[in-house]
Amino acid sequence: MVATPRPTVRRIELGYELRQLRERAGKTLEEVTAAGAVTGLNFAKLQALEKGTRPLRSAADLRNLLQYYGVEDEEDVAALLAIQREGASQDWWHPYRSTMPSGMPRFMGIEAAARETWAFHPALVYGLLQTEDYARHLHEDAQRVEETTSESITRNVAVRMRRKKAIERNEDPLLLRAVLWEPALRNLVGNPDVMRAQYDELIRLAGLPHVHLQILPILPPRFRGHLPTANFAVLHLEEGLPTSVQVDTPWSSTSVSDKPREVGKFKRAFNGLMSSALPPEDTPEFLHQLSREITK
Repeated sequence: MVATPRPTVRRIELGYELRQLRERAGKTLEEVTAAGAVTGLNFAKLQALEKGTRPLRSAADLRNLLQYYGVEDEEDVAALLAIQREGASQDWWHPYRSTMPSGMPRFMGIEAAARETWAFHPALVYGLLQTEDYARHLHEDAQRVEETTSESITRNVAVRMRRKKAIERNEDPLLLRAVLWEPALRNLVGNPDVMRAQYDELIRLAGLPHVHLQILPILPPRFRGHLPTANFAVLHLEEGLPTSVQVDTPWSSTSVSDKPREVGKFKRAFNGLMSSALPPEDTPEFLHQLSREITK
């Protein structure tokens, strides 16, 4: 399996480059929009463009913006136009957007850009490590609360399994460092057969050279730092792009930030979790023991 084109990645890249060019030109967002360099480009649209949350579909608009910033080198212009063309296309998950929670499409775009992800989940198995049955039962268990349809469950499970390919592809797989709290593994999802299959899948994935899976016991031998109550992921993007952090909110939405203060906080939290968790080589035996216990 090989990596697929990632339009959101290119939108983030283009936005980052445009912000750098604007700042080098000594312009504020207000000054750019007031100058009318690009017709219809108001403050909100320019801000979203620089954050990578909206595409710039017109090559002519990009040329006008670059001219306003004083970019004259044709090679630089051509390189940015190439990024713009790829960023203007749709991501593979676009047909599924209607069933996604708030913030999820943005997160998935950043996730696709990640070269390395640090993830912690205190209540459930982390999404990229789930089996299809485990994921389906999670959505079915939440159906009465969320009032979702069977069709949306099928679509959401399909999206999760497609996302999982990031750690299974042969070319340039995602480097994943994950810490799972023991209660997340003891939380019965579906039935014992579903859980045993999930334990087996975790053992298989933990054997991949680019997956580092650790378990934080309920009573760890030592604990350094504090135990976060919410799941989070720190996403290290391609070189030159800002590291981001993703946190799920109680309102079933996904929040993403690349603010250095927030990213630093969650990096420190994850380092504390890693140093407190069992070493990766203990993970298979811990999971085998859970599998034996769940059959009793």
